[in-house]
Amino acid sequence: MASSTEERELGFTPAYKLVDMIKSRKLSPVELMEVTLKRIKKLNPKLNAYLTVAEEEAMQAAREAEKSLGTGANLGALHGIPLPIKDLYLTKGIRTTFGSLVYKDLVPDADEPMVQRLKAAGAIVVGKTNTPEFGLAVLTENKLGDACRNPWNTEMNTGGSSGGAAASVAAGITSLAQSSDGGGSTRIPACLCGVFGLKGTYGRVPKQVEPWGVSQLACLDATARTVKDAALMLNAMAGPDGLDYTCIKTVPPDFLKALDSKPEKLKVAFSPDLGYDVKVDPEVKSAFEAAVRVFEELGHEVEEATPAIEAPFAIWDVVAGLWICVGHEDLLASHASEIMDYTRLALELGRNLSGVEVARTWIQVEKIRGIMLDFFQKYDILLTPTTAVPAPPVGKRGRGLGHHYMDWEFTPFTSVFNFSRNPVATIPCGFSSHGLPIGLQIVGRLEDEVTVLCVSAAFEEARPWADKRPSVS
Repeated sequence: MASSTEERELGFTPAYKLVDMIKSRKLSPVELMEVTLKRIKKLNPKLNAYLTVAEEEAMQAAREAEKSLGTGANLGALHGIPLPIKDLYLTKGIRTTFGSLVYKDLVPDADEPMVQRLKAAGAIVVGKTNTPEFGLAVLTENKLGDACRNPWNTEMNTGGSSGGAAASVAAGITSLAQSSDGGGSTRIPACLCGVFGLKGTYGRVPKQVEPWGVSQLACLDATARTVKDAALMLNAMAGPDGLDYTCIKTVPPDFLKALDSKPEKLKVAFSPDLGYDVKVDPEVKSAFEAAVRVFEELGHEVEEATPAIEAPFAIWDVVAGLWICVGHEDLLASHASEIMDYTRLALELGRNLSGVEVARTWIQVEKIRGIMLDFFQKYDILLTPTTAVPAPPVGKRGRGLGHHYMDWEFTPFTSVFNFSRNPVATIPCGFSSHGLPIGLQIVGRLEDEVTVLCVSAAFEEARPWADKRPSVS
C-alpha cells in the first residue's frame, strides 16, 4: 500500500509519464484510480472541486483497463488516466447538473462527442467538476453547495467557470481535467490556480449540437500541469465531426509531436492592458513585465503593441444572454427561485433584446475578428496578463463592466479572444506577495495552436512551475 507521500507524488506525476508507467506495467490503472479516489475523498471537502464522484463507474473502468493490458490490444494515448469532466457536459450514467439546482438529478443516457473521444483514447471519467450555473460566471459559485475554493488559499476563489477542473489539477488530484472556455472559463481558473490552460481555436474540438444548439463562443479545452499533457489531451479531442456544423473541417496536426520542435525567432507583441480602462494589480503587472523579458531572453523580437479593439464586455453579455435564452428562457417563470442572480440577469437581458440590438452586436463581433486578423498579419504572438488580479476572496463580486452580470473587473483580458476565435494559453508566470499564482496569456494566429504550445513549452523550460505545489494538496 502506497504511503500518503507516495500517493501525493503520484497525484503530481504528469499524465504522459503515467501512461508510460501503465503501458510498461510499472503502474496499475486500478492502483492509480484508487489513489485518485482517495485524494478526492481527502481534498474535496476542503476544495469542493467535484460536484459528483463516479467512484463505482471509475473503478470498474480501471479494472477493464488493467485487463486490456494483457490482451495485446492497441492502447489509447490516455489509457487508464483518471480524468474529470466539467459539469456542463453530458456523461452517460453520471449526474450532469450544469451547475444548477434545477438539474441536480439529471443523469444523461449518452456521452457528448468530446467525452466519447476521451474515453476512446483510454481516459476514465472519475467525476464531474464544479462550475457556476451554466458557466455564466467568472467565479465558481452556485446553489449546489459551497463555492469552489483555491488550493493555494481556501479563502480565495478559483475563478470560473472551469473552477473545479483547475482546482483538481492544481491540488494534484488528477494530472488533467477537461475544461471549456466561452469568455475565459479555461484560462481564468488555470491562471488563478497556477496551472496551464489552453483554449484552442474555435471549432478545434467538436461540441454537442443538441439539446440547445452550439455556442458560438465556447471551446472545449484541456487544463493540465504541463504543456505536454495539454497537447496529449488536445490530440485526443480535436478533429472534424459530422454533426457539429461549426467545427474546423481539416484534420489537425499532431500537437504532441509538434513539441519536439523549438519555435523559430518570432515577432512578439505585448500589451499590459489591451488598451482598456481597467486597473491591473501592481504585482500582476510586475510579473507580466518579467515574463515579457523571458521572451527577449529566448531570442524573439519583442515590442509593445495593442490591437485597436474596444472593450467587449457588453458585447459578450449580449451574445451569452442570447445563447442562454435559447435553452433556458422558461426558467424565469418555472424555476425563478432556484437559479442564481447572474443567470436571472442574463436571461432577462437576452429575452428583452431587440433584433436591431442583436444585429449591432454581431457587427461589433465581426469588427473584432477583422482587427485581430490584421494584427496577426504582423505578429506571431500576443502577450497579455491573463487576469487583472490574483484570486479574489470567496464571495467577493467584481464591478460589472458590461450589463452587470459578469465580474469582468477581475478578468478583462480573456473574452475578446473568444470573439476573435484565436487559440490562447495561460501559463503560470509568478506569485503575489500573498502566495497566489499569476498568469501570462499567450495568443496565437487562428488555427495555430502549435506555435502557442511550442512557445508555452519554451517558457515552461525557462521558468518551470510544475514543481510548485499548493498547501491543499
